Amino acid sequence: MRKKQLKQIRALTFGEALFDIIKGSAHLGGAPLNLAAHLAKLGAKPAVLTAVGKDKLGEVLLARAEEMGVDTSYIVIDEHRPTGTVTVELKNEGIPVFSINEGVAWDAITPDERKFEALAREDWDVFCFGTLAQRSEENRKTLKRLLSEIKAKHFFYDVNLRARFYRKEWISFSLEHCTILKMNEEEAAAISSMLFGTVHTCRTICRLLTDKYPKISLICITKGPEGAAVYHKGVYEEVGTTPIEVADTVGAGDAFSAGFLYTYLSGYGVSKAASIASILGTYVASKPGAVPEYSGELMKKLEMG
Repeated sequence: MRKKQLKQIRALTFGEALFDIIKGSAHLGGAPLNLAAHLAKLGAKPAVLTAVGKDKLGEVLLARAEEMGVDTSYIVIDEHRPTGTVTVELKNEGIPVFSINEGVAWDAITPDERKFEALAREDWDVFCFGTLAQRSEENRKTLKRLLSEIKAKHFFYDVNLRARFYRKEWISFSLEHCTILKMNEEEAAAISSMLFGTVHTCRTICRLLTDKYPKISLICITKGPEGAAVYHKGVYEEVGTTPIEVADTVGAGDAFSAGFLYTYLSGYGVSKAASIASILGTYVASKPGAVPEYSGELMKKLEMG
């Protein structure tokens, strides 16, 4: 792809890395790992900060992540907890329902001082985090320290709500510390109700959130087959998408995030970034698994001249 940026984009993602069990097959997953994998495919240089068990699944996860071009040097090996797994049941239109196991390795992402110091030395273009990994106290402590110590141009928060694994205080903390916010339409409604007492339109939610949390400069809201919306400097814009036959939507949001961040951090405008993000997210929804191979046709569509 033709790109504006002269240096390789450096991204750090924090949180869950696991295996999604879909129709009996194991697929590498977890939003932070999916995001890193798609960023690598696009040409960025991503690293993931997570934890895996000292087991066969952990070995496979590390090897697969490295094969995909993801820096695994910050991953913690947990001697006591197993590598995370999630059972995914696909409902109508490929919408996933997750059964997320607890007490797994990524519930204790606790880097040693050497890793913290290495992370703090880097100049990151973006640090990416979500809500699910904040379900454990250990991870909340790690995230708080990361947000105070690492150097990044942008802090990207993907709301990514999962049943019963979120609290208002975690979401408020995350909104206070992010510069780019991404959520889907249902999550936007949930946050509107949680923070403002009623469900507002997406346009109004964007305005209210940027008023309440001044660090937020940009908001993306994905809307499934209806495309997406972006809000930047008071301007709300909707971006359409091409109708497809959905295989499953696992990882489609992470692909959208990767497409948006890569394009935006490469120096393109918000509209272009949202358009590229929608193309990539739609493509992933049309294929099984969270990180399918990119076709030649897709690569042509993603070219940014």
